[in-house]
Amino acid sequence: MPFGLTNAPATFQRLMDIVLAGLKWQCCLVYIDDVVIFSPTFEQHMTDLERVFQALQSANLTLKASKCQFCRREMRYLGHIITQNGIKPDPDLIKSVTNFPQ
Repeated sequence: MPFGLTNAPATFQRLMDIVLAGLKWQCCLVYIDDVVIFSPTFEQHMTDLERVFQALQSANLTLKASKCQFCRREMRYLGHIITQNGIKPDPDLIKSVTNFPQ
């Protein structure tokens, strides 16, 4: 889908919400074309990956391998660092605020 079209992001978000409806908030979150899969253990993560892949395949959606990252304990996402310990702002993005003269 060409994302230059006015309603393309909203339309694609709706599609992803439908495709992953049974999995959202259980093992994945989706924001437009970014899917984050989270699991408490590696074994569960493998199961969750398979469930998400099956849902995408059933909808004839494909992934671009070069844009995928798997089995990460820490990730940068939408301006934040996400770990098993929580979420914090990405330090690289808040440098100008923290270095602002007082």
